[in-house]
Amino acid sequence: MSKDLNIQTDQTELTPEEERMERLKGTPFIIASIVAVIISLFVLVASSFLNIQEFYRNTIFIMLITILAFFLYPNNKKDKTAKFGVVDVFWIILTIASFGYILFAYTDLHVNRMSQAHTTDYVFAILCIVVLFEITRRAIGWFIPLLSIFAMVYAVYGVYFPIDFAHSGFSLKRLLFRIYMTSSGIFGNTLSIASTYIVLFVIFGAFLSASGASRLFNDLALAIAGQRRGGPAQVAVLTSALTGTLNGSAVANVATTGAFTIPLMKSIGLKPKFAGGVEAAASTGGMIMPPIMGAAAFIMAGFLGVPYTVIVIAGIIPALLYYIALIFAVDTEAKKQGLKGISKDNIPDVKAVLIERGALLLPIIVVFAVLLMGRTAIFAGFAGIITSIIVSYLTKDKSNRITLPRLFVALREGAIGSIQVAIACAVVGIIIAVVSMTGVGSMLAYNVIDLAGGNLFLILVMVMITCIVLSFGLPSTALYIVVAVTAAPALVQAGVSPLAAHFFVFYFGAMSNVTPPVALAAYTAAGIANADPVETSWTALRLALPGFIIPFIIAYDPIILLDAGDEGVNYVRLLFVFLTALVGIYALAVGLGGFLKTRLNIVEKVLFVVTALLLITTHSLTDVVGIVLFALLVAFHIIKSKRTAGVA
Repeated sequence: MSKDLNIQTDQTELTPEEERMERLKGTPFIIASIVAVIISLFVLVASSFLNIQEFYRNTIFIMLITILAFFLYPNNKKDKTAKFGVVDVFWIILTIASFGYILFAYTDLHVNRMSQAHTTDYVFAILCIVVLFEITRRAIGWFIPLLSIFAMVYAVYGVYFPIDFAHSGFSLKRLLFRIYMTSSGIFGNTLSIASTYIVLFVIFGAFLSASGASRLFNDLALAIAGQRRGGPAQVAVLTSALTGTLNGSAVANVATTGAFTIPLMKSIGLKPKFAGGVEAAASTGGMIMPPIMGAAAFIMAGFLGVPYTVIVIAGIIPALLYYIALIFAVDTEAKKQGLKGISKDNIPDVKAVLIERGALLLPIIVVFAVLLMGRTAIFAGFAGIITSIIVSYLTKDKSNRITLPRLFVALREGAIGSIQVAIACAVVGIIIAVVSMTGVGSMLAYNVIDLAGGNLFLILVMVMITCIVLSFGLPSTALYIVVAVTAAPALVQAGVSPLAAHFFVFYFGAMSNVTPPVALAAYTAAGIANADPVETSWTALRLALPGFIIPFIIAYDPIILLDAGDEGVNYVRLLFVFLTALVGIYALAVGLGGFLKTRLNIVEKVLFVVTALLLITTHSLTDVVGIVLFALLVAFHIIKSKRTAGVA
């Protein structure tokens, strides 16, 4: 490998949370580091050795996370020079008071007082909600607090809403009791999943990264795809896919891999906005890439009441299809621009990379194996962490060995990387409480089906649009939770299997990372590429669009999730569905990219897109028509391009 490429490969971009940690100095840095390590240790111990009641575990966890968040997220988050100050100390005191109160009063309230709350209980309930809204505003933005406030208003004043959504209403005291004093609100199921599965796997990702796996993925992708047409762009796709196996965060994926892949893409002449768009679209796919998918995947398992292994197995083929779709889109663009690959002299040898650092793949293999053996996700996470520590000593590079100092750094980074998702899971508990109290999910499902006239395609489109609109203000995990408890029931009532319905909304929740105007993965990539954020997000969306038909295929035929009910999986039919899906996503990539052998005219573009739409339903008639139309279009285009070349 050349000297230049070695420099690029070793670069590592800090995630936004790590940057905030770097800005802390002196005592605040020390205290924040200690709190972060305590959080990770608490999760590890509480998930294994410590037999602690769920409510207490969740309360302690979110209290510590909120304290840590107030250190990292200043009052004015737009001011990058803002430092930890007196105002933050005030909010930390309120955090300890509000969460600490229910921590000590919970048993007395439900045992001694027979669930009869006092005025003091309600005061601290309001205080806790205010604290949670404030840290959510700082860490995530205004949208979730505003949506939660709307939900609370709806719960209390439901009688004044339109007749289709009206209900008799609940008293404010009853609402506060449900939200703060039970395990059906803030401290409910979503926070339980965050305080166990999600954080545990974030910690595993931090350990795996500390062992040097990120650099292995970079070099391995470069060795495999570097010489291909538009090689660096293909490298970005493969690197992000591999990184996605250890990191379910699209933004963190961009930050860690983009520092290597984006300069590499720009070096062969790709425009900055395209380089950033490729990286953003590829990193977004990491959220649907097993075994460590986005945080919403763990919550999905909880909602459906199935082992996480079911979600992992179901996610394999859709993730594969997404990355194939992205490779098609990138290859189409490379052909259109006439891009070449990287010289063989400047890329590493696959065999040499695997011999030198191939052992670092073992933790991921172990996690997969443990899950497939039927063990719990928590056990798999622990196995992955232990394996990461062991394999760090099996490579020649001593700098990647997880010594005691590096172990503490990994524990710290694991907690820091969990802040946003943990806070989102807590505050969204308010919305879930309102949905369960009012039954608005069932009402919404009925109205969606009625409005669509029972047409499944229209229902799917309406749910997709809902996801896209909500993505303007909600991060992917919170988006999934909100849509899963409101819109997903409409899909189930329309005949979609529960697993497919939840995968549908989970998928579009992940796509929020490249959906303008709030496309966090694209904005992060734009920063690294020195490109316009809006242009980068639109480029990322265009590249990811061929993958947008995958959720529709899932909804129409859940066999793609290996979900065949009691009948078992028909592998011949699975192969047929997979192949028709490949044709569909290729047709969409060609149609949207506007290039096959030569540039397509407008009629060809439209017909290729129509072909893709025909292959969505996996219905035998539309599949046959779609495949025949695809074959005719390709044949016509090849003949036309040869004639054009002959004339030229």
